[in-house]
Amino acid sequence: MNILSARDVEQSFKDALDGALMATRIYEREVGIKKNHYTSLWLDVKRDGFRTAVLHVCQLQELPHFTVIAPVDRGDSVELLYHFALYHGHHLKAIALAIRVTLQKNDLSIPTISDIIPGAIFAERETQEMMGVKVTGIPDDRRLFIPDDFPQDVYPWRRDETGPHDMLKVLSGRQGIQHE
Repeated sequence: MNILSARDVEQSFKDALDGALMATRIYEREVGIKKNHYTSLWLDVKRDGFRTAVLHVCQLQELPHFTVIAPVDRGDSVELLYHFALYHGHHLKAIALAIRVTLQKNDLSIPTISDIIPGAIFAERETQEMMGVKVTGIPDDRRLFIPDDFPQDVYPWRRDETGPHDMLKVLSGRQGIQHE
């Protein structure tokens, strides 16, 4: 396997995504007692180039390390941050890779990547039930964490009207939750 620098990985995405790559950022810092070098690469990708980006990750490393989808409610949109570790296990060569896709709330859908990276299905199922993002093509869309009798169209991680505000309970001895 050819291990590329973060700049070379960035350029490879620019070449592969043909206009679907909107922005990139590289962060380099020293971490830990030994001040080891740590690099992260962030990519902002259009939804229509998202699967191409994931396929490109798999071309850079045959078995990329997928970690999590981190969704963020931004008000009128939801950001999905897909986190990978390129060159995981190669001492001081790993690159933390985040692919960000921003979805408008009036069109919360994203294609599955579970056919490319099978382990992603759990994060996709979690994103569906907690944020209300429809993952198209997902082979198993059952809930993972909330019970089947939980109200439909209520999403625990959302901050808008679809969030669980009316369901929150204050434990005895605690102060009430202040809403702005």
